[in-house]
Amino acid sequence: MTRARTVTATALPLPLVRRGKVRDVYAVGDDRVLLVASDRVSAFDVVMAEPVPFKGAVLTQLTAWWLGQLGDIPHHLLTADVENIVREIPALAPHRAELAGRTMLALRTNVYPVECVVRGYLAGSGWKEYRDHGTLAGERLPSGLEESARLHEPLFTPATKAESGHDENISREAMRAQLGAVADDLAERALALYRFGSAVAERGGLILADTKFEFGEREGRVILIDEVMTPDSSRFWAADTWRPGSTPPSFDKQPLRDWLDELRRAGRWNGEAPPPPLTPDVISAMTERYLEAYRRLTGSALDTGVTA
Repeated sequence: MTRARTVTATALPLPLVRRGKVRDVYAVGDDRVLLVASDRVSAFDVVMAEPVPFKGAVLTQLTAWWLGQLGDIPHHLLTADVENIVREIPALAPHRAELAGRTMLALRTNVYPVECVVRGYLAGSGWKEYRDHGTLAGERLPSGLEESARLHEPLFTPATKAESGHDENISREAMRAQLGAVADDLAERALALYRFGSAVAERGGLILADTKFEFGEREGRVILIDEVMTPDSSRFWAADTWRPGSTPPSFDKQPLRDWLDELRRAGRWNGEAPPPPLTPDVISAMTERYLEAYRRLTGSALDTGVTA
């Protein structure tokens, strides 16, 4: 079997704007950016040394697929086809194989500095806030709800965008104070996108428990940017595993978090960098979950380029 190509970092002949936990972002002139999704994986704010095969391709191709489903909703993607990208930027031709499947050429925008999170179920930090305070994003919820409970209506629960560490949940009032009148517009856009994505996920036997969107402004218009309803930006559960009062397995890097939790409980990792080397089983389990999420959502297997 052909060995899967993995990418942990890139060094392209373009100005590097930033290197995030997963994506390397390059400037293409003054009005475009190149987004390269690596196979890096992080947990508990620590980036692992080992890559996860096909992770970057799943994030990129799933985002491109979602954007293709959204009709005339304005977004930043120009192309995710490496041949189109190389034609636009000939200097990238020697990097074609490295970039294939994991790269988006996109419009540059003025990014709104808020994560537009929508929750349809009580999980993660939302569950922790409710458990401790009876609220979600500062909004009082009915008493007696269980972990993973379905909310009566999806809730918009914004968060700050953190360059490092965790995003911090904020109230809608705090978002309005920061952004002004556009805050309510972003909330309505995010809620509409969540409802659409939730219906699509349901057809694949998945629950979209929560997700986050990012938006930017360009030439006076609000446009959708960054990744869209991927396993890294969303919590997907198999519908047949969901039970209120439990924590369903999610289609993302959950095997990594579980494994690291075991090491921490056993006193074999202190939660700081450098992280322990990942085992082949943990890496394989993550790859399988990312690929399965792509298959269930799109109805087709990702073209991995791996041949028997």
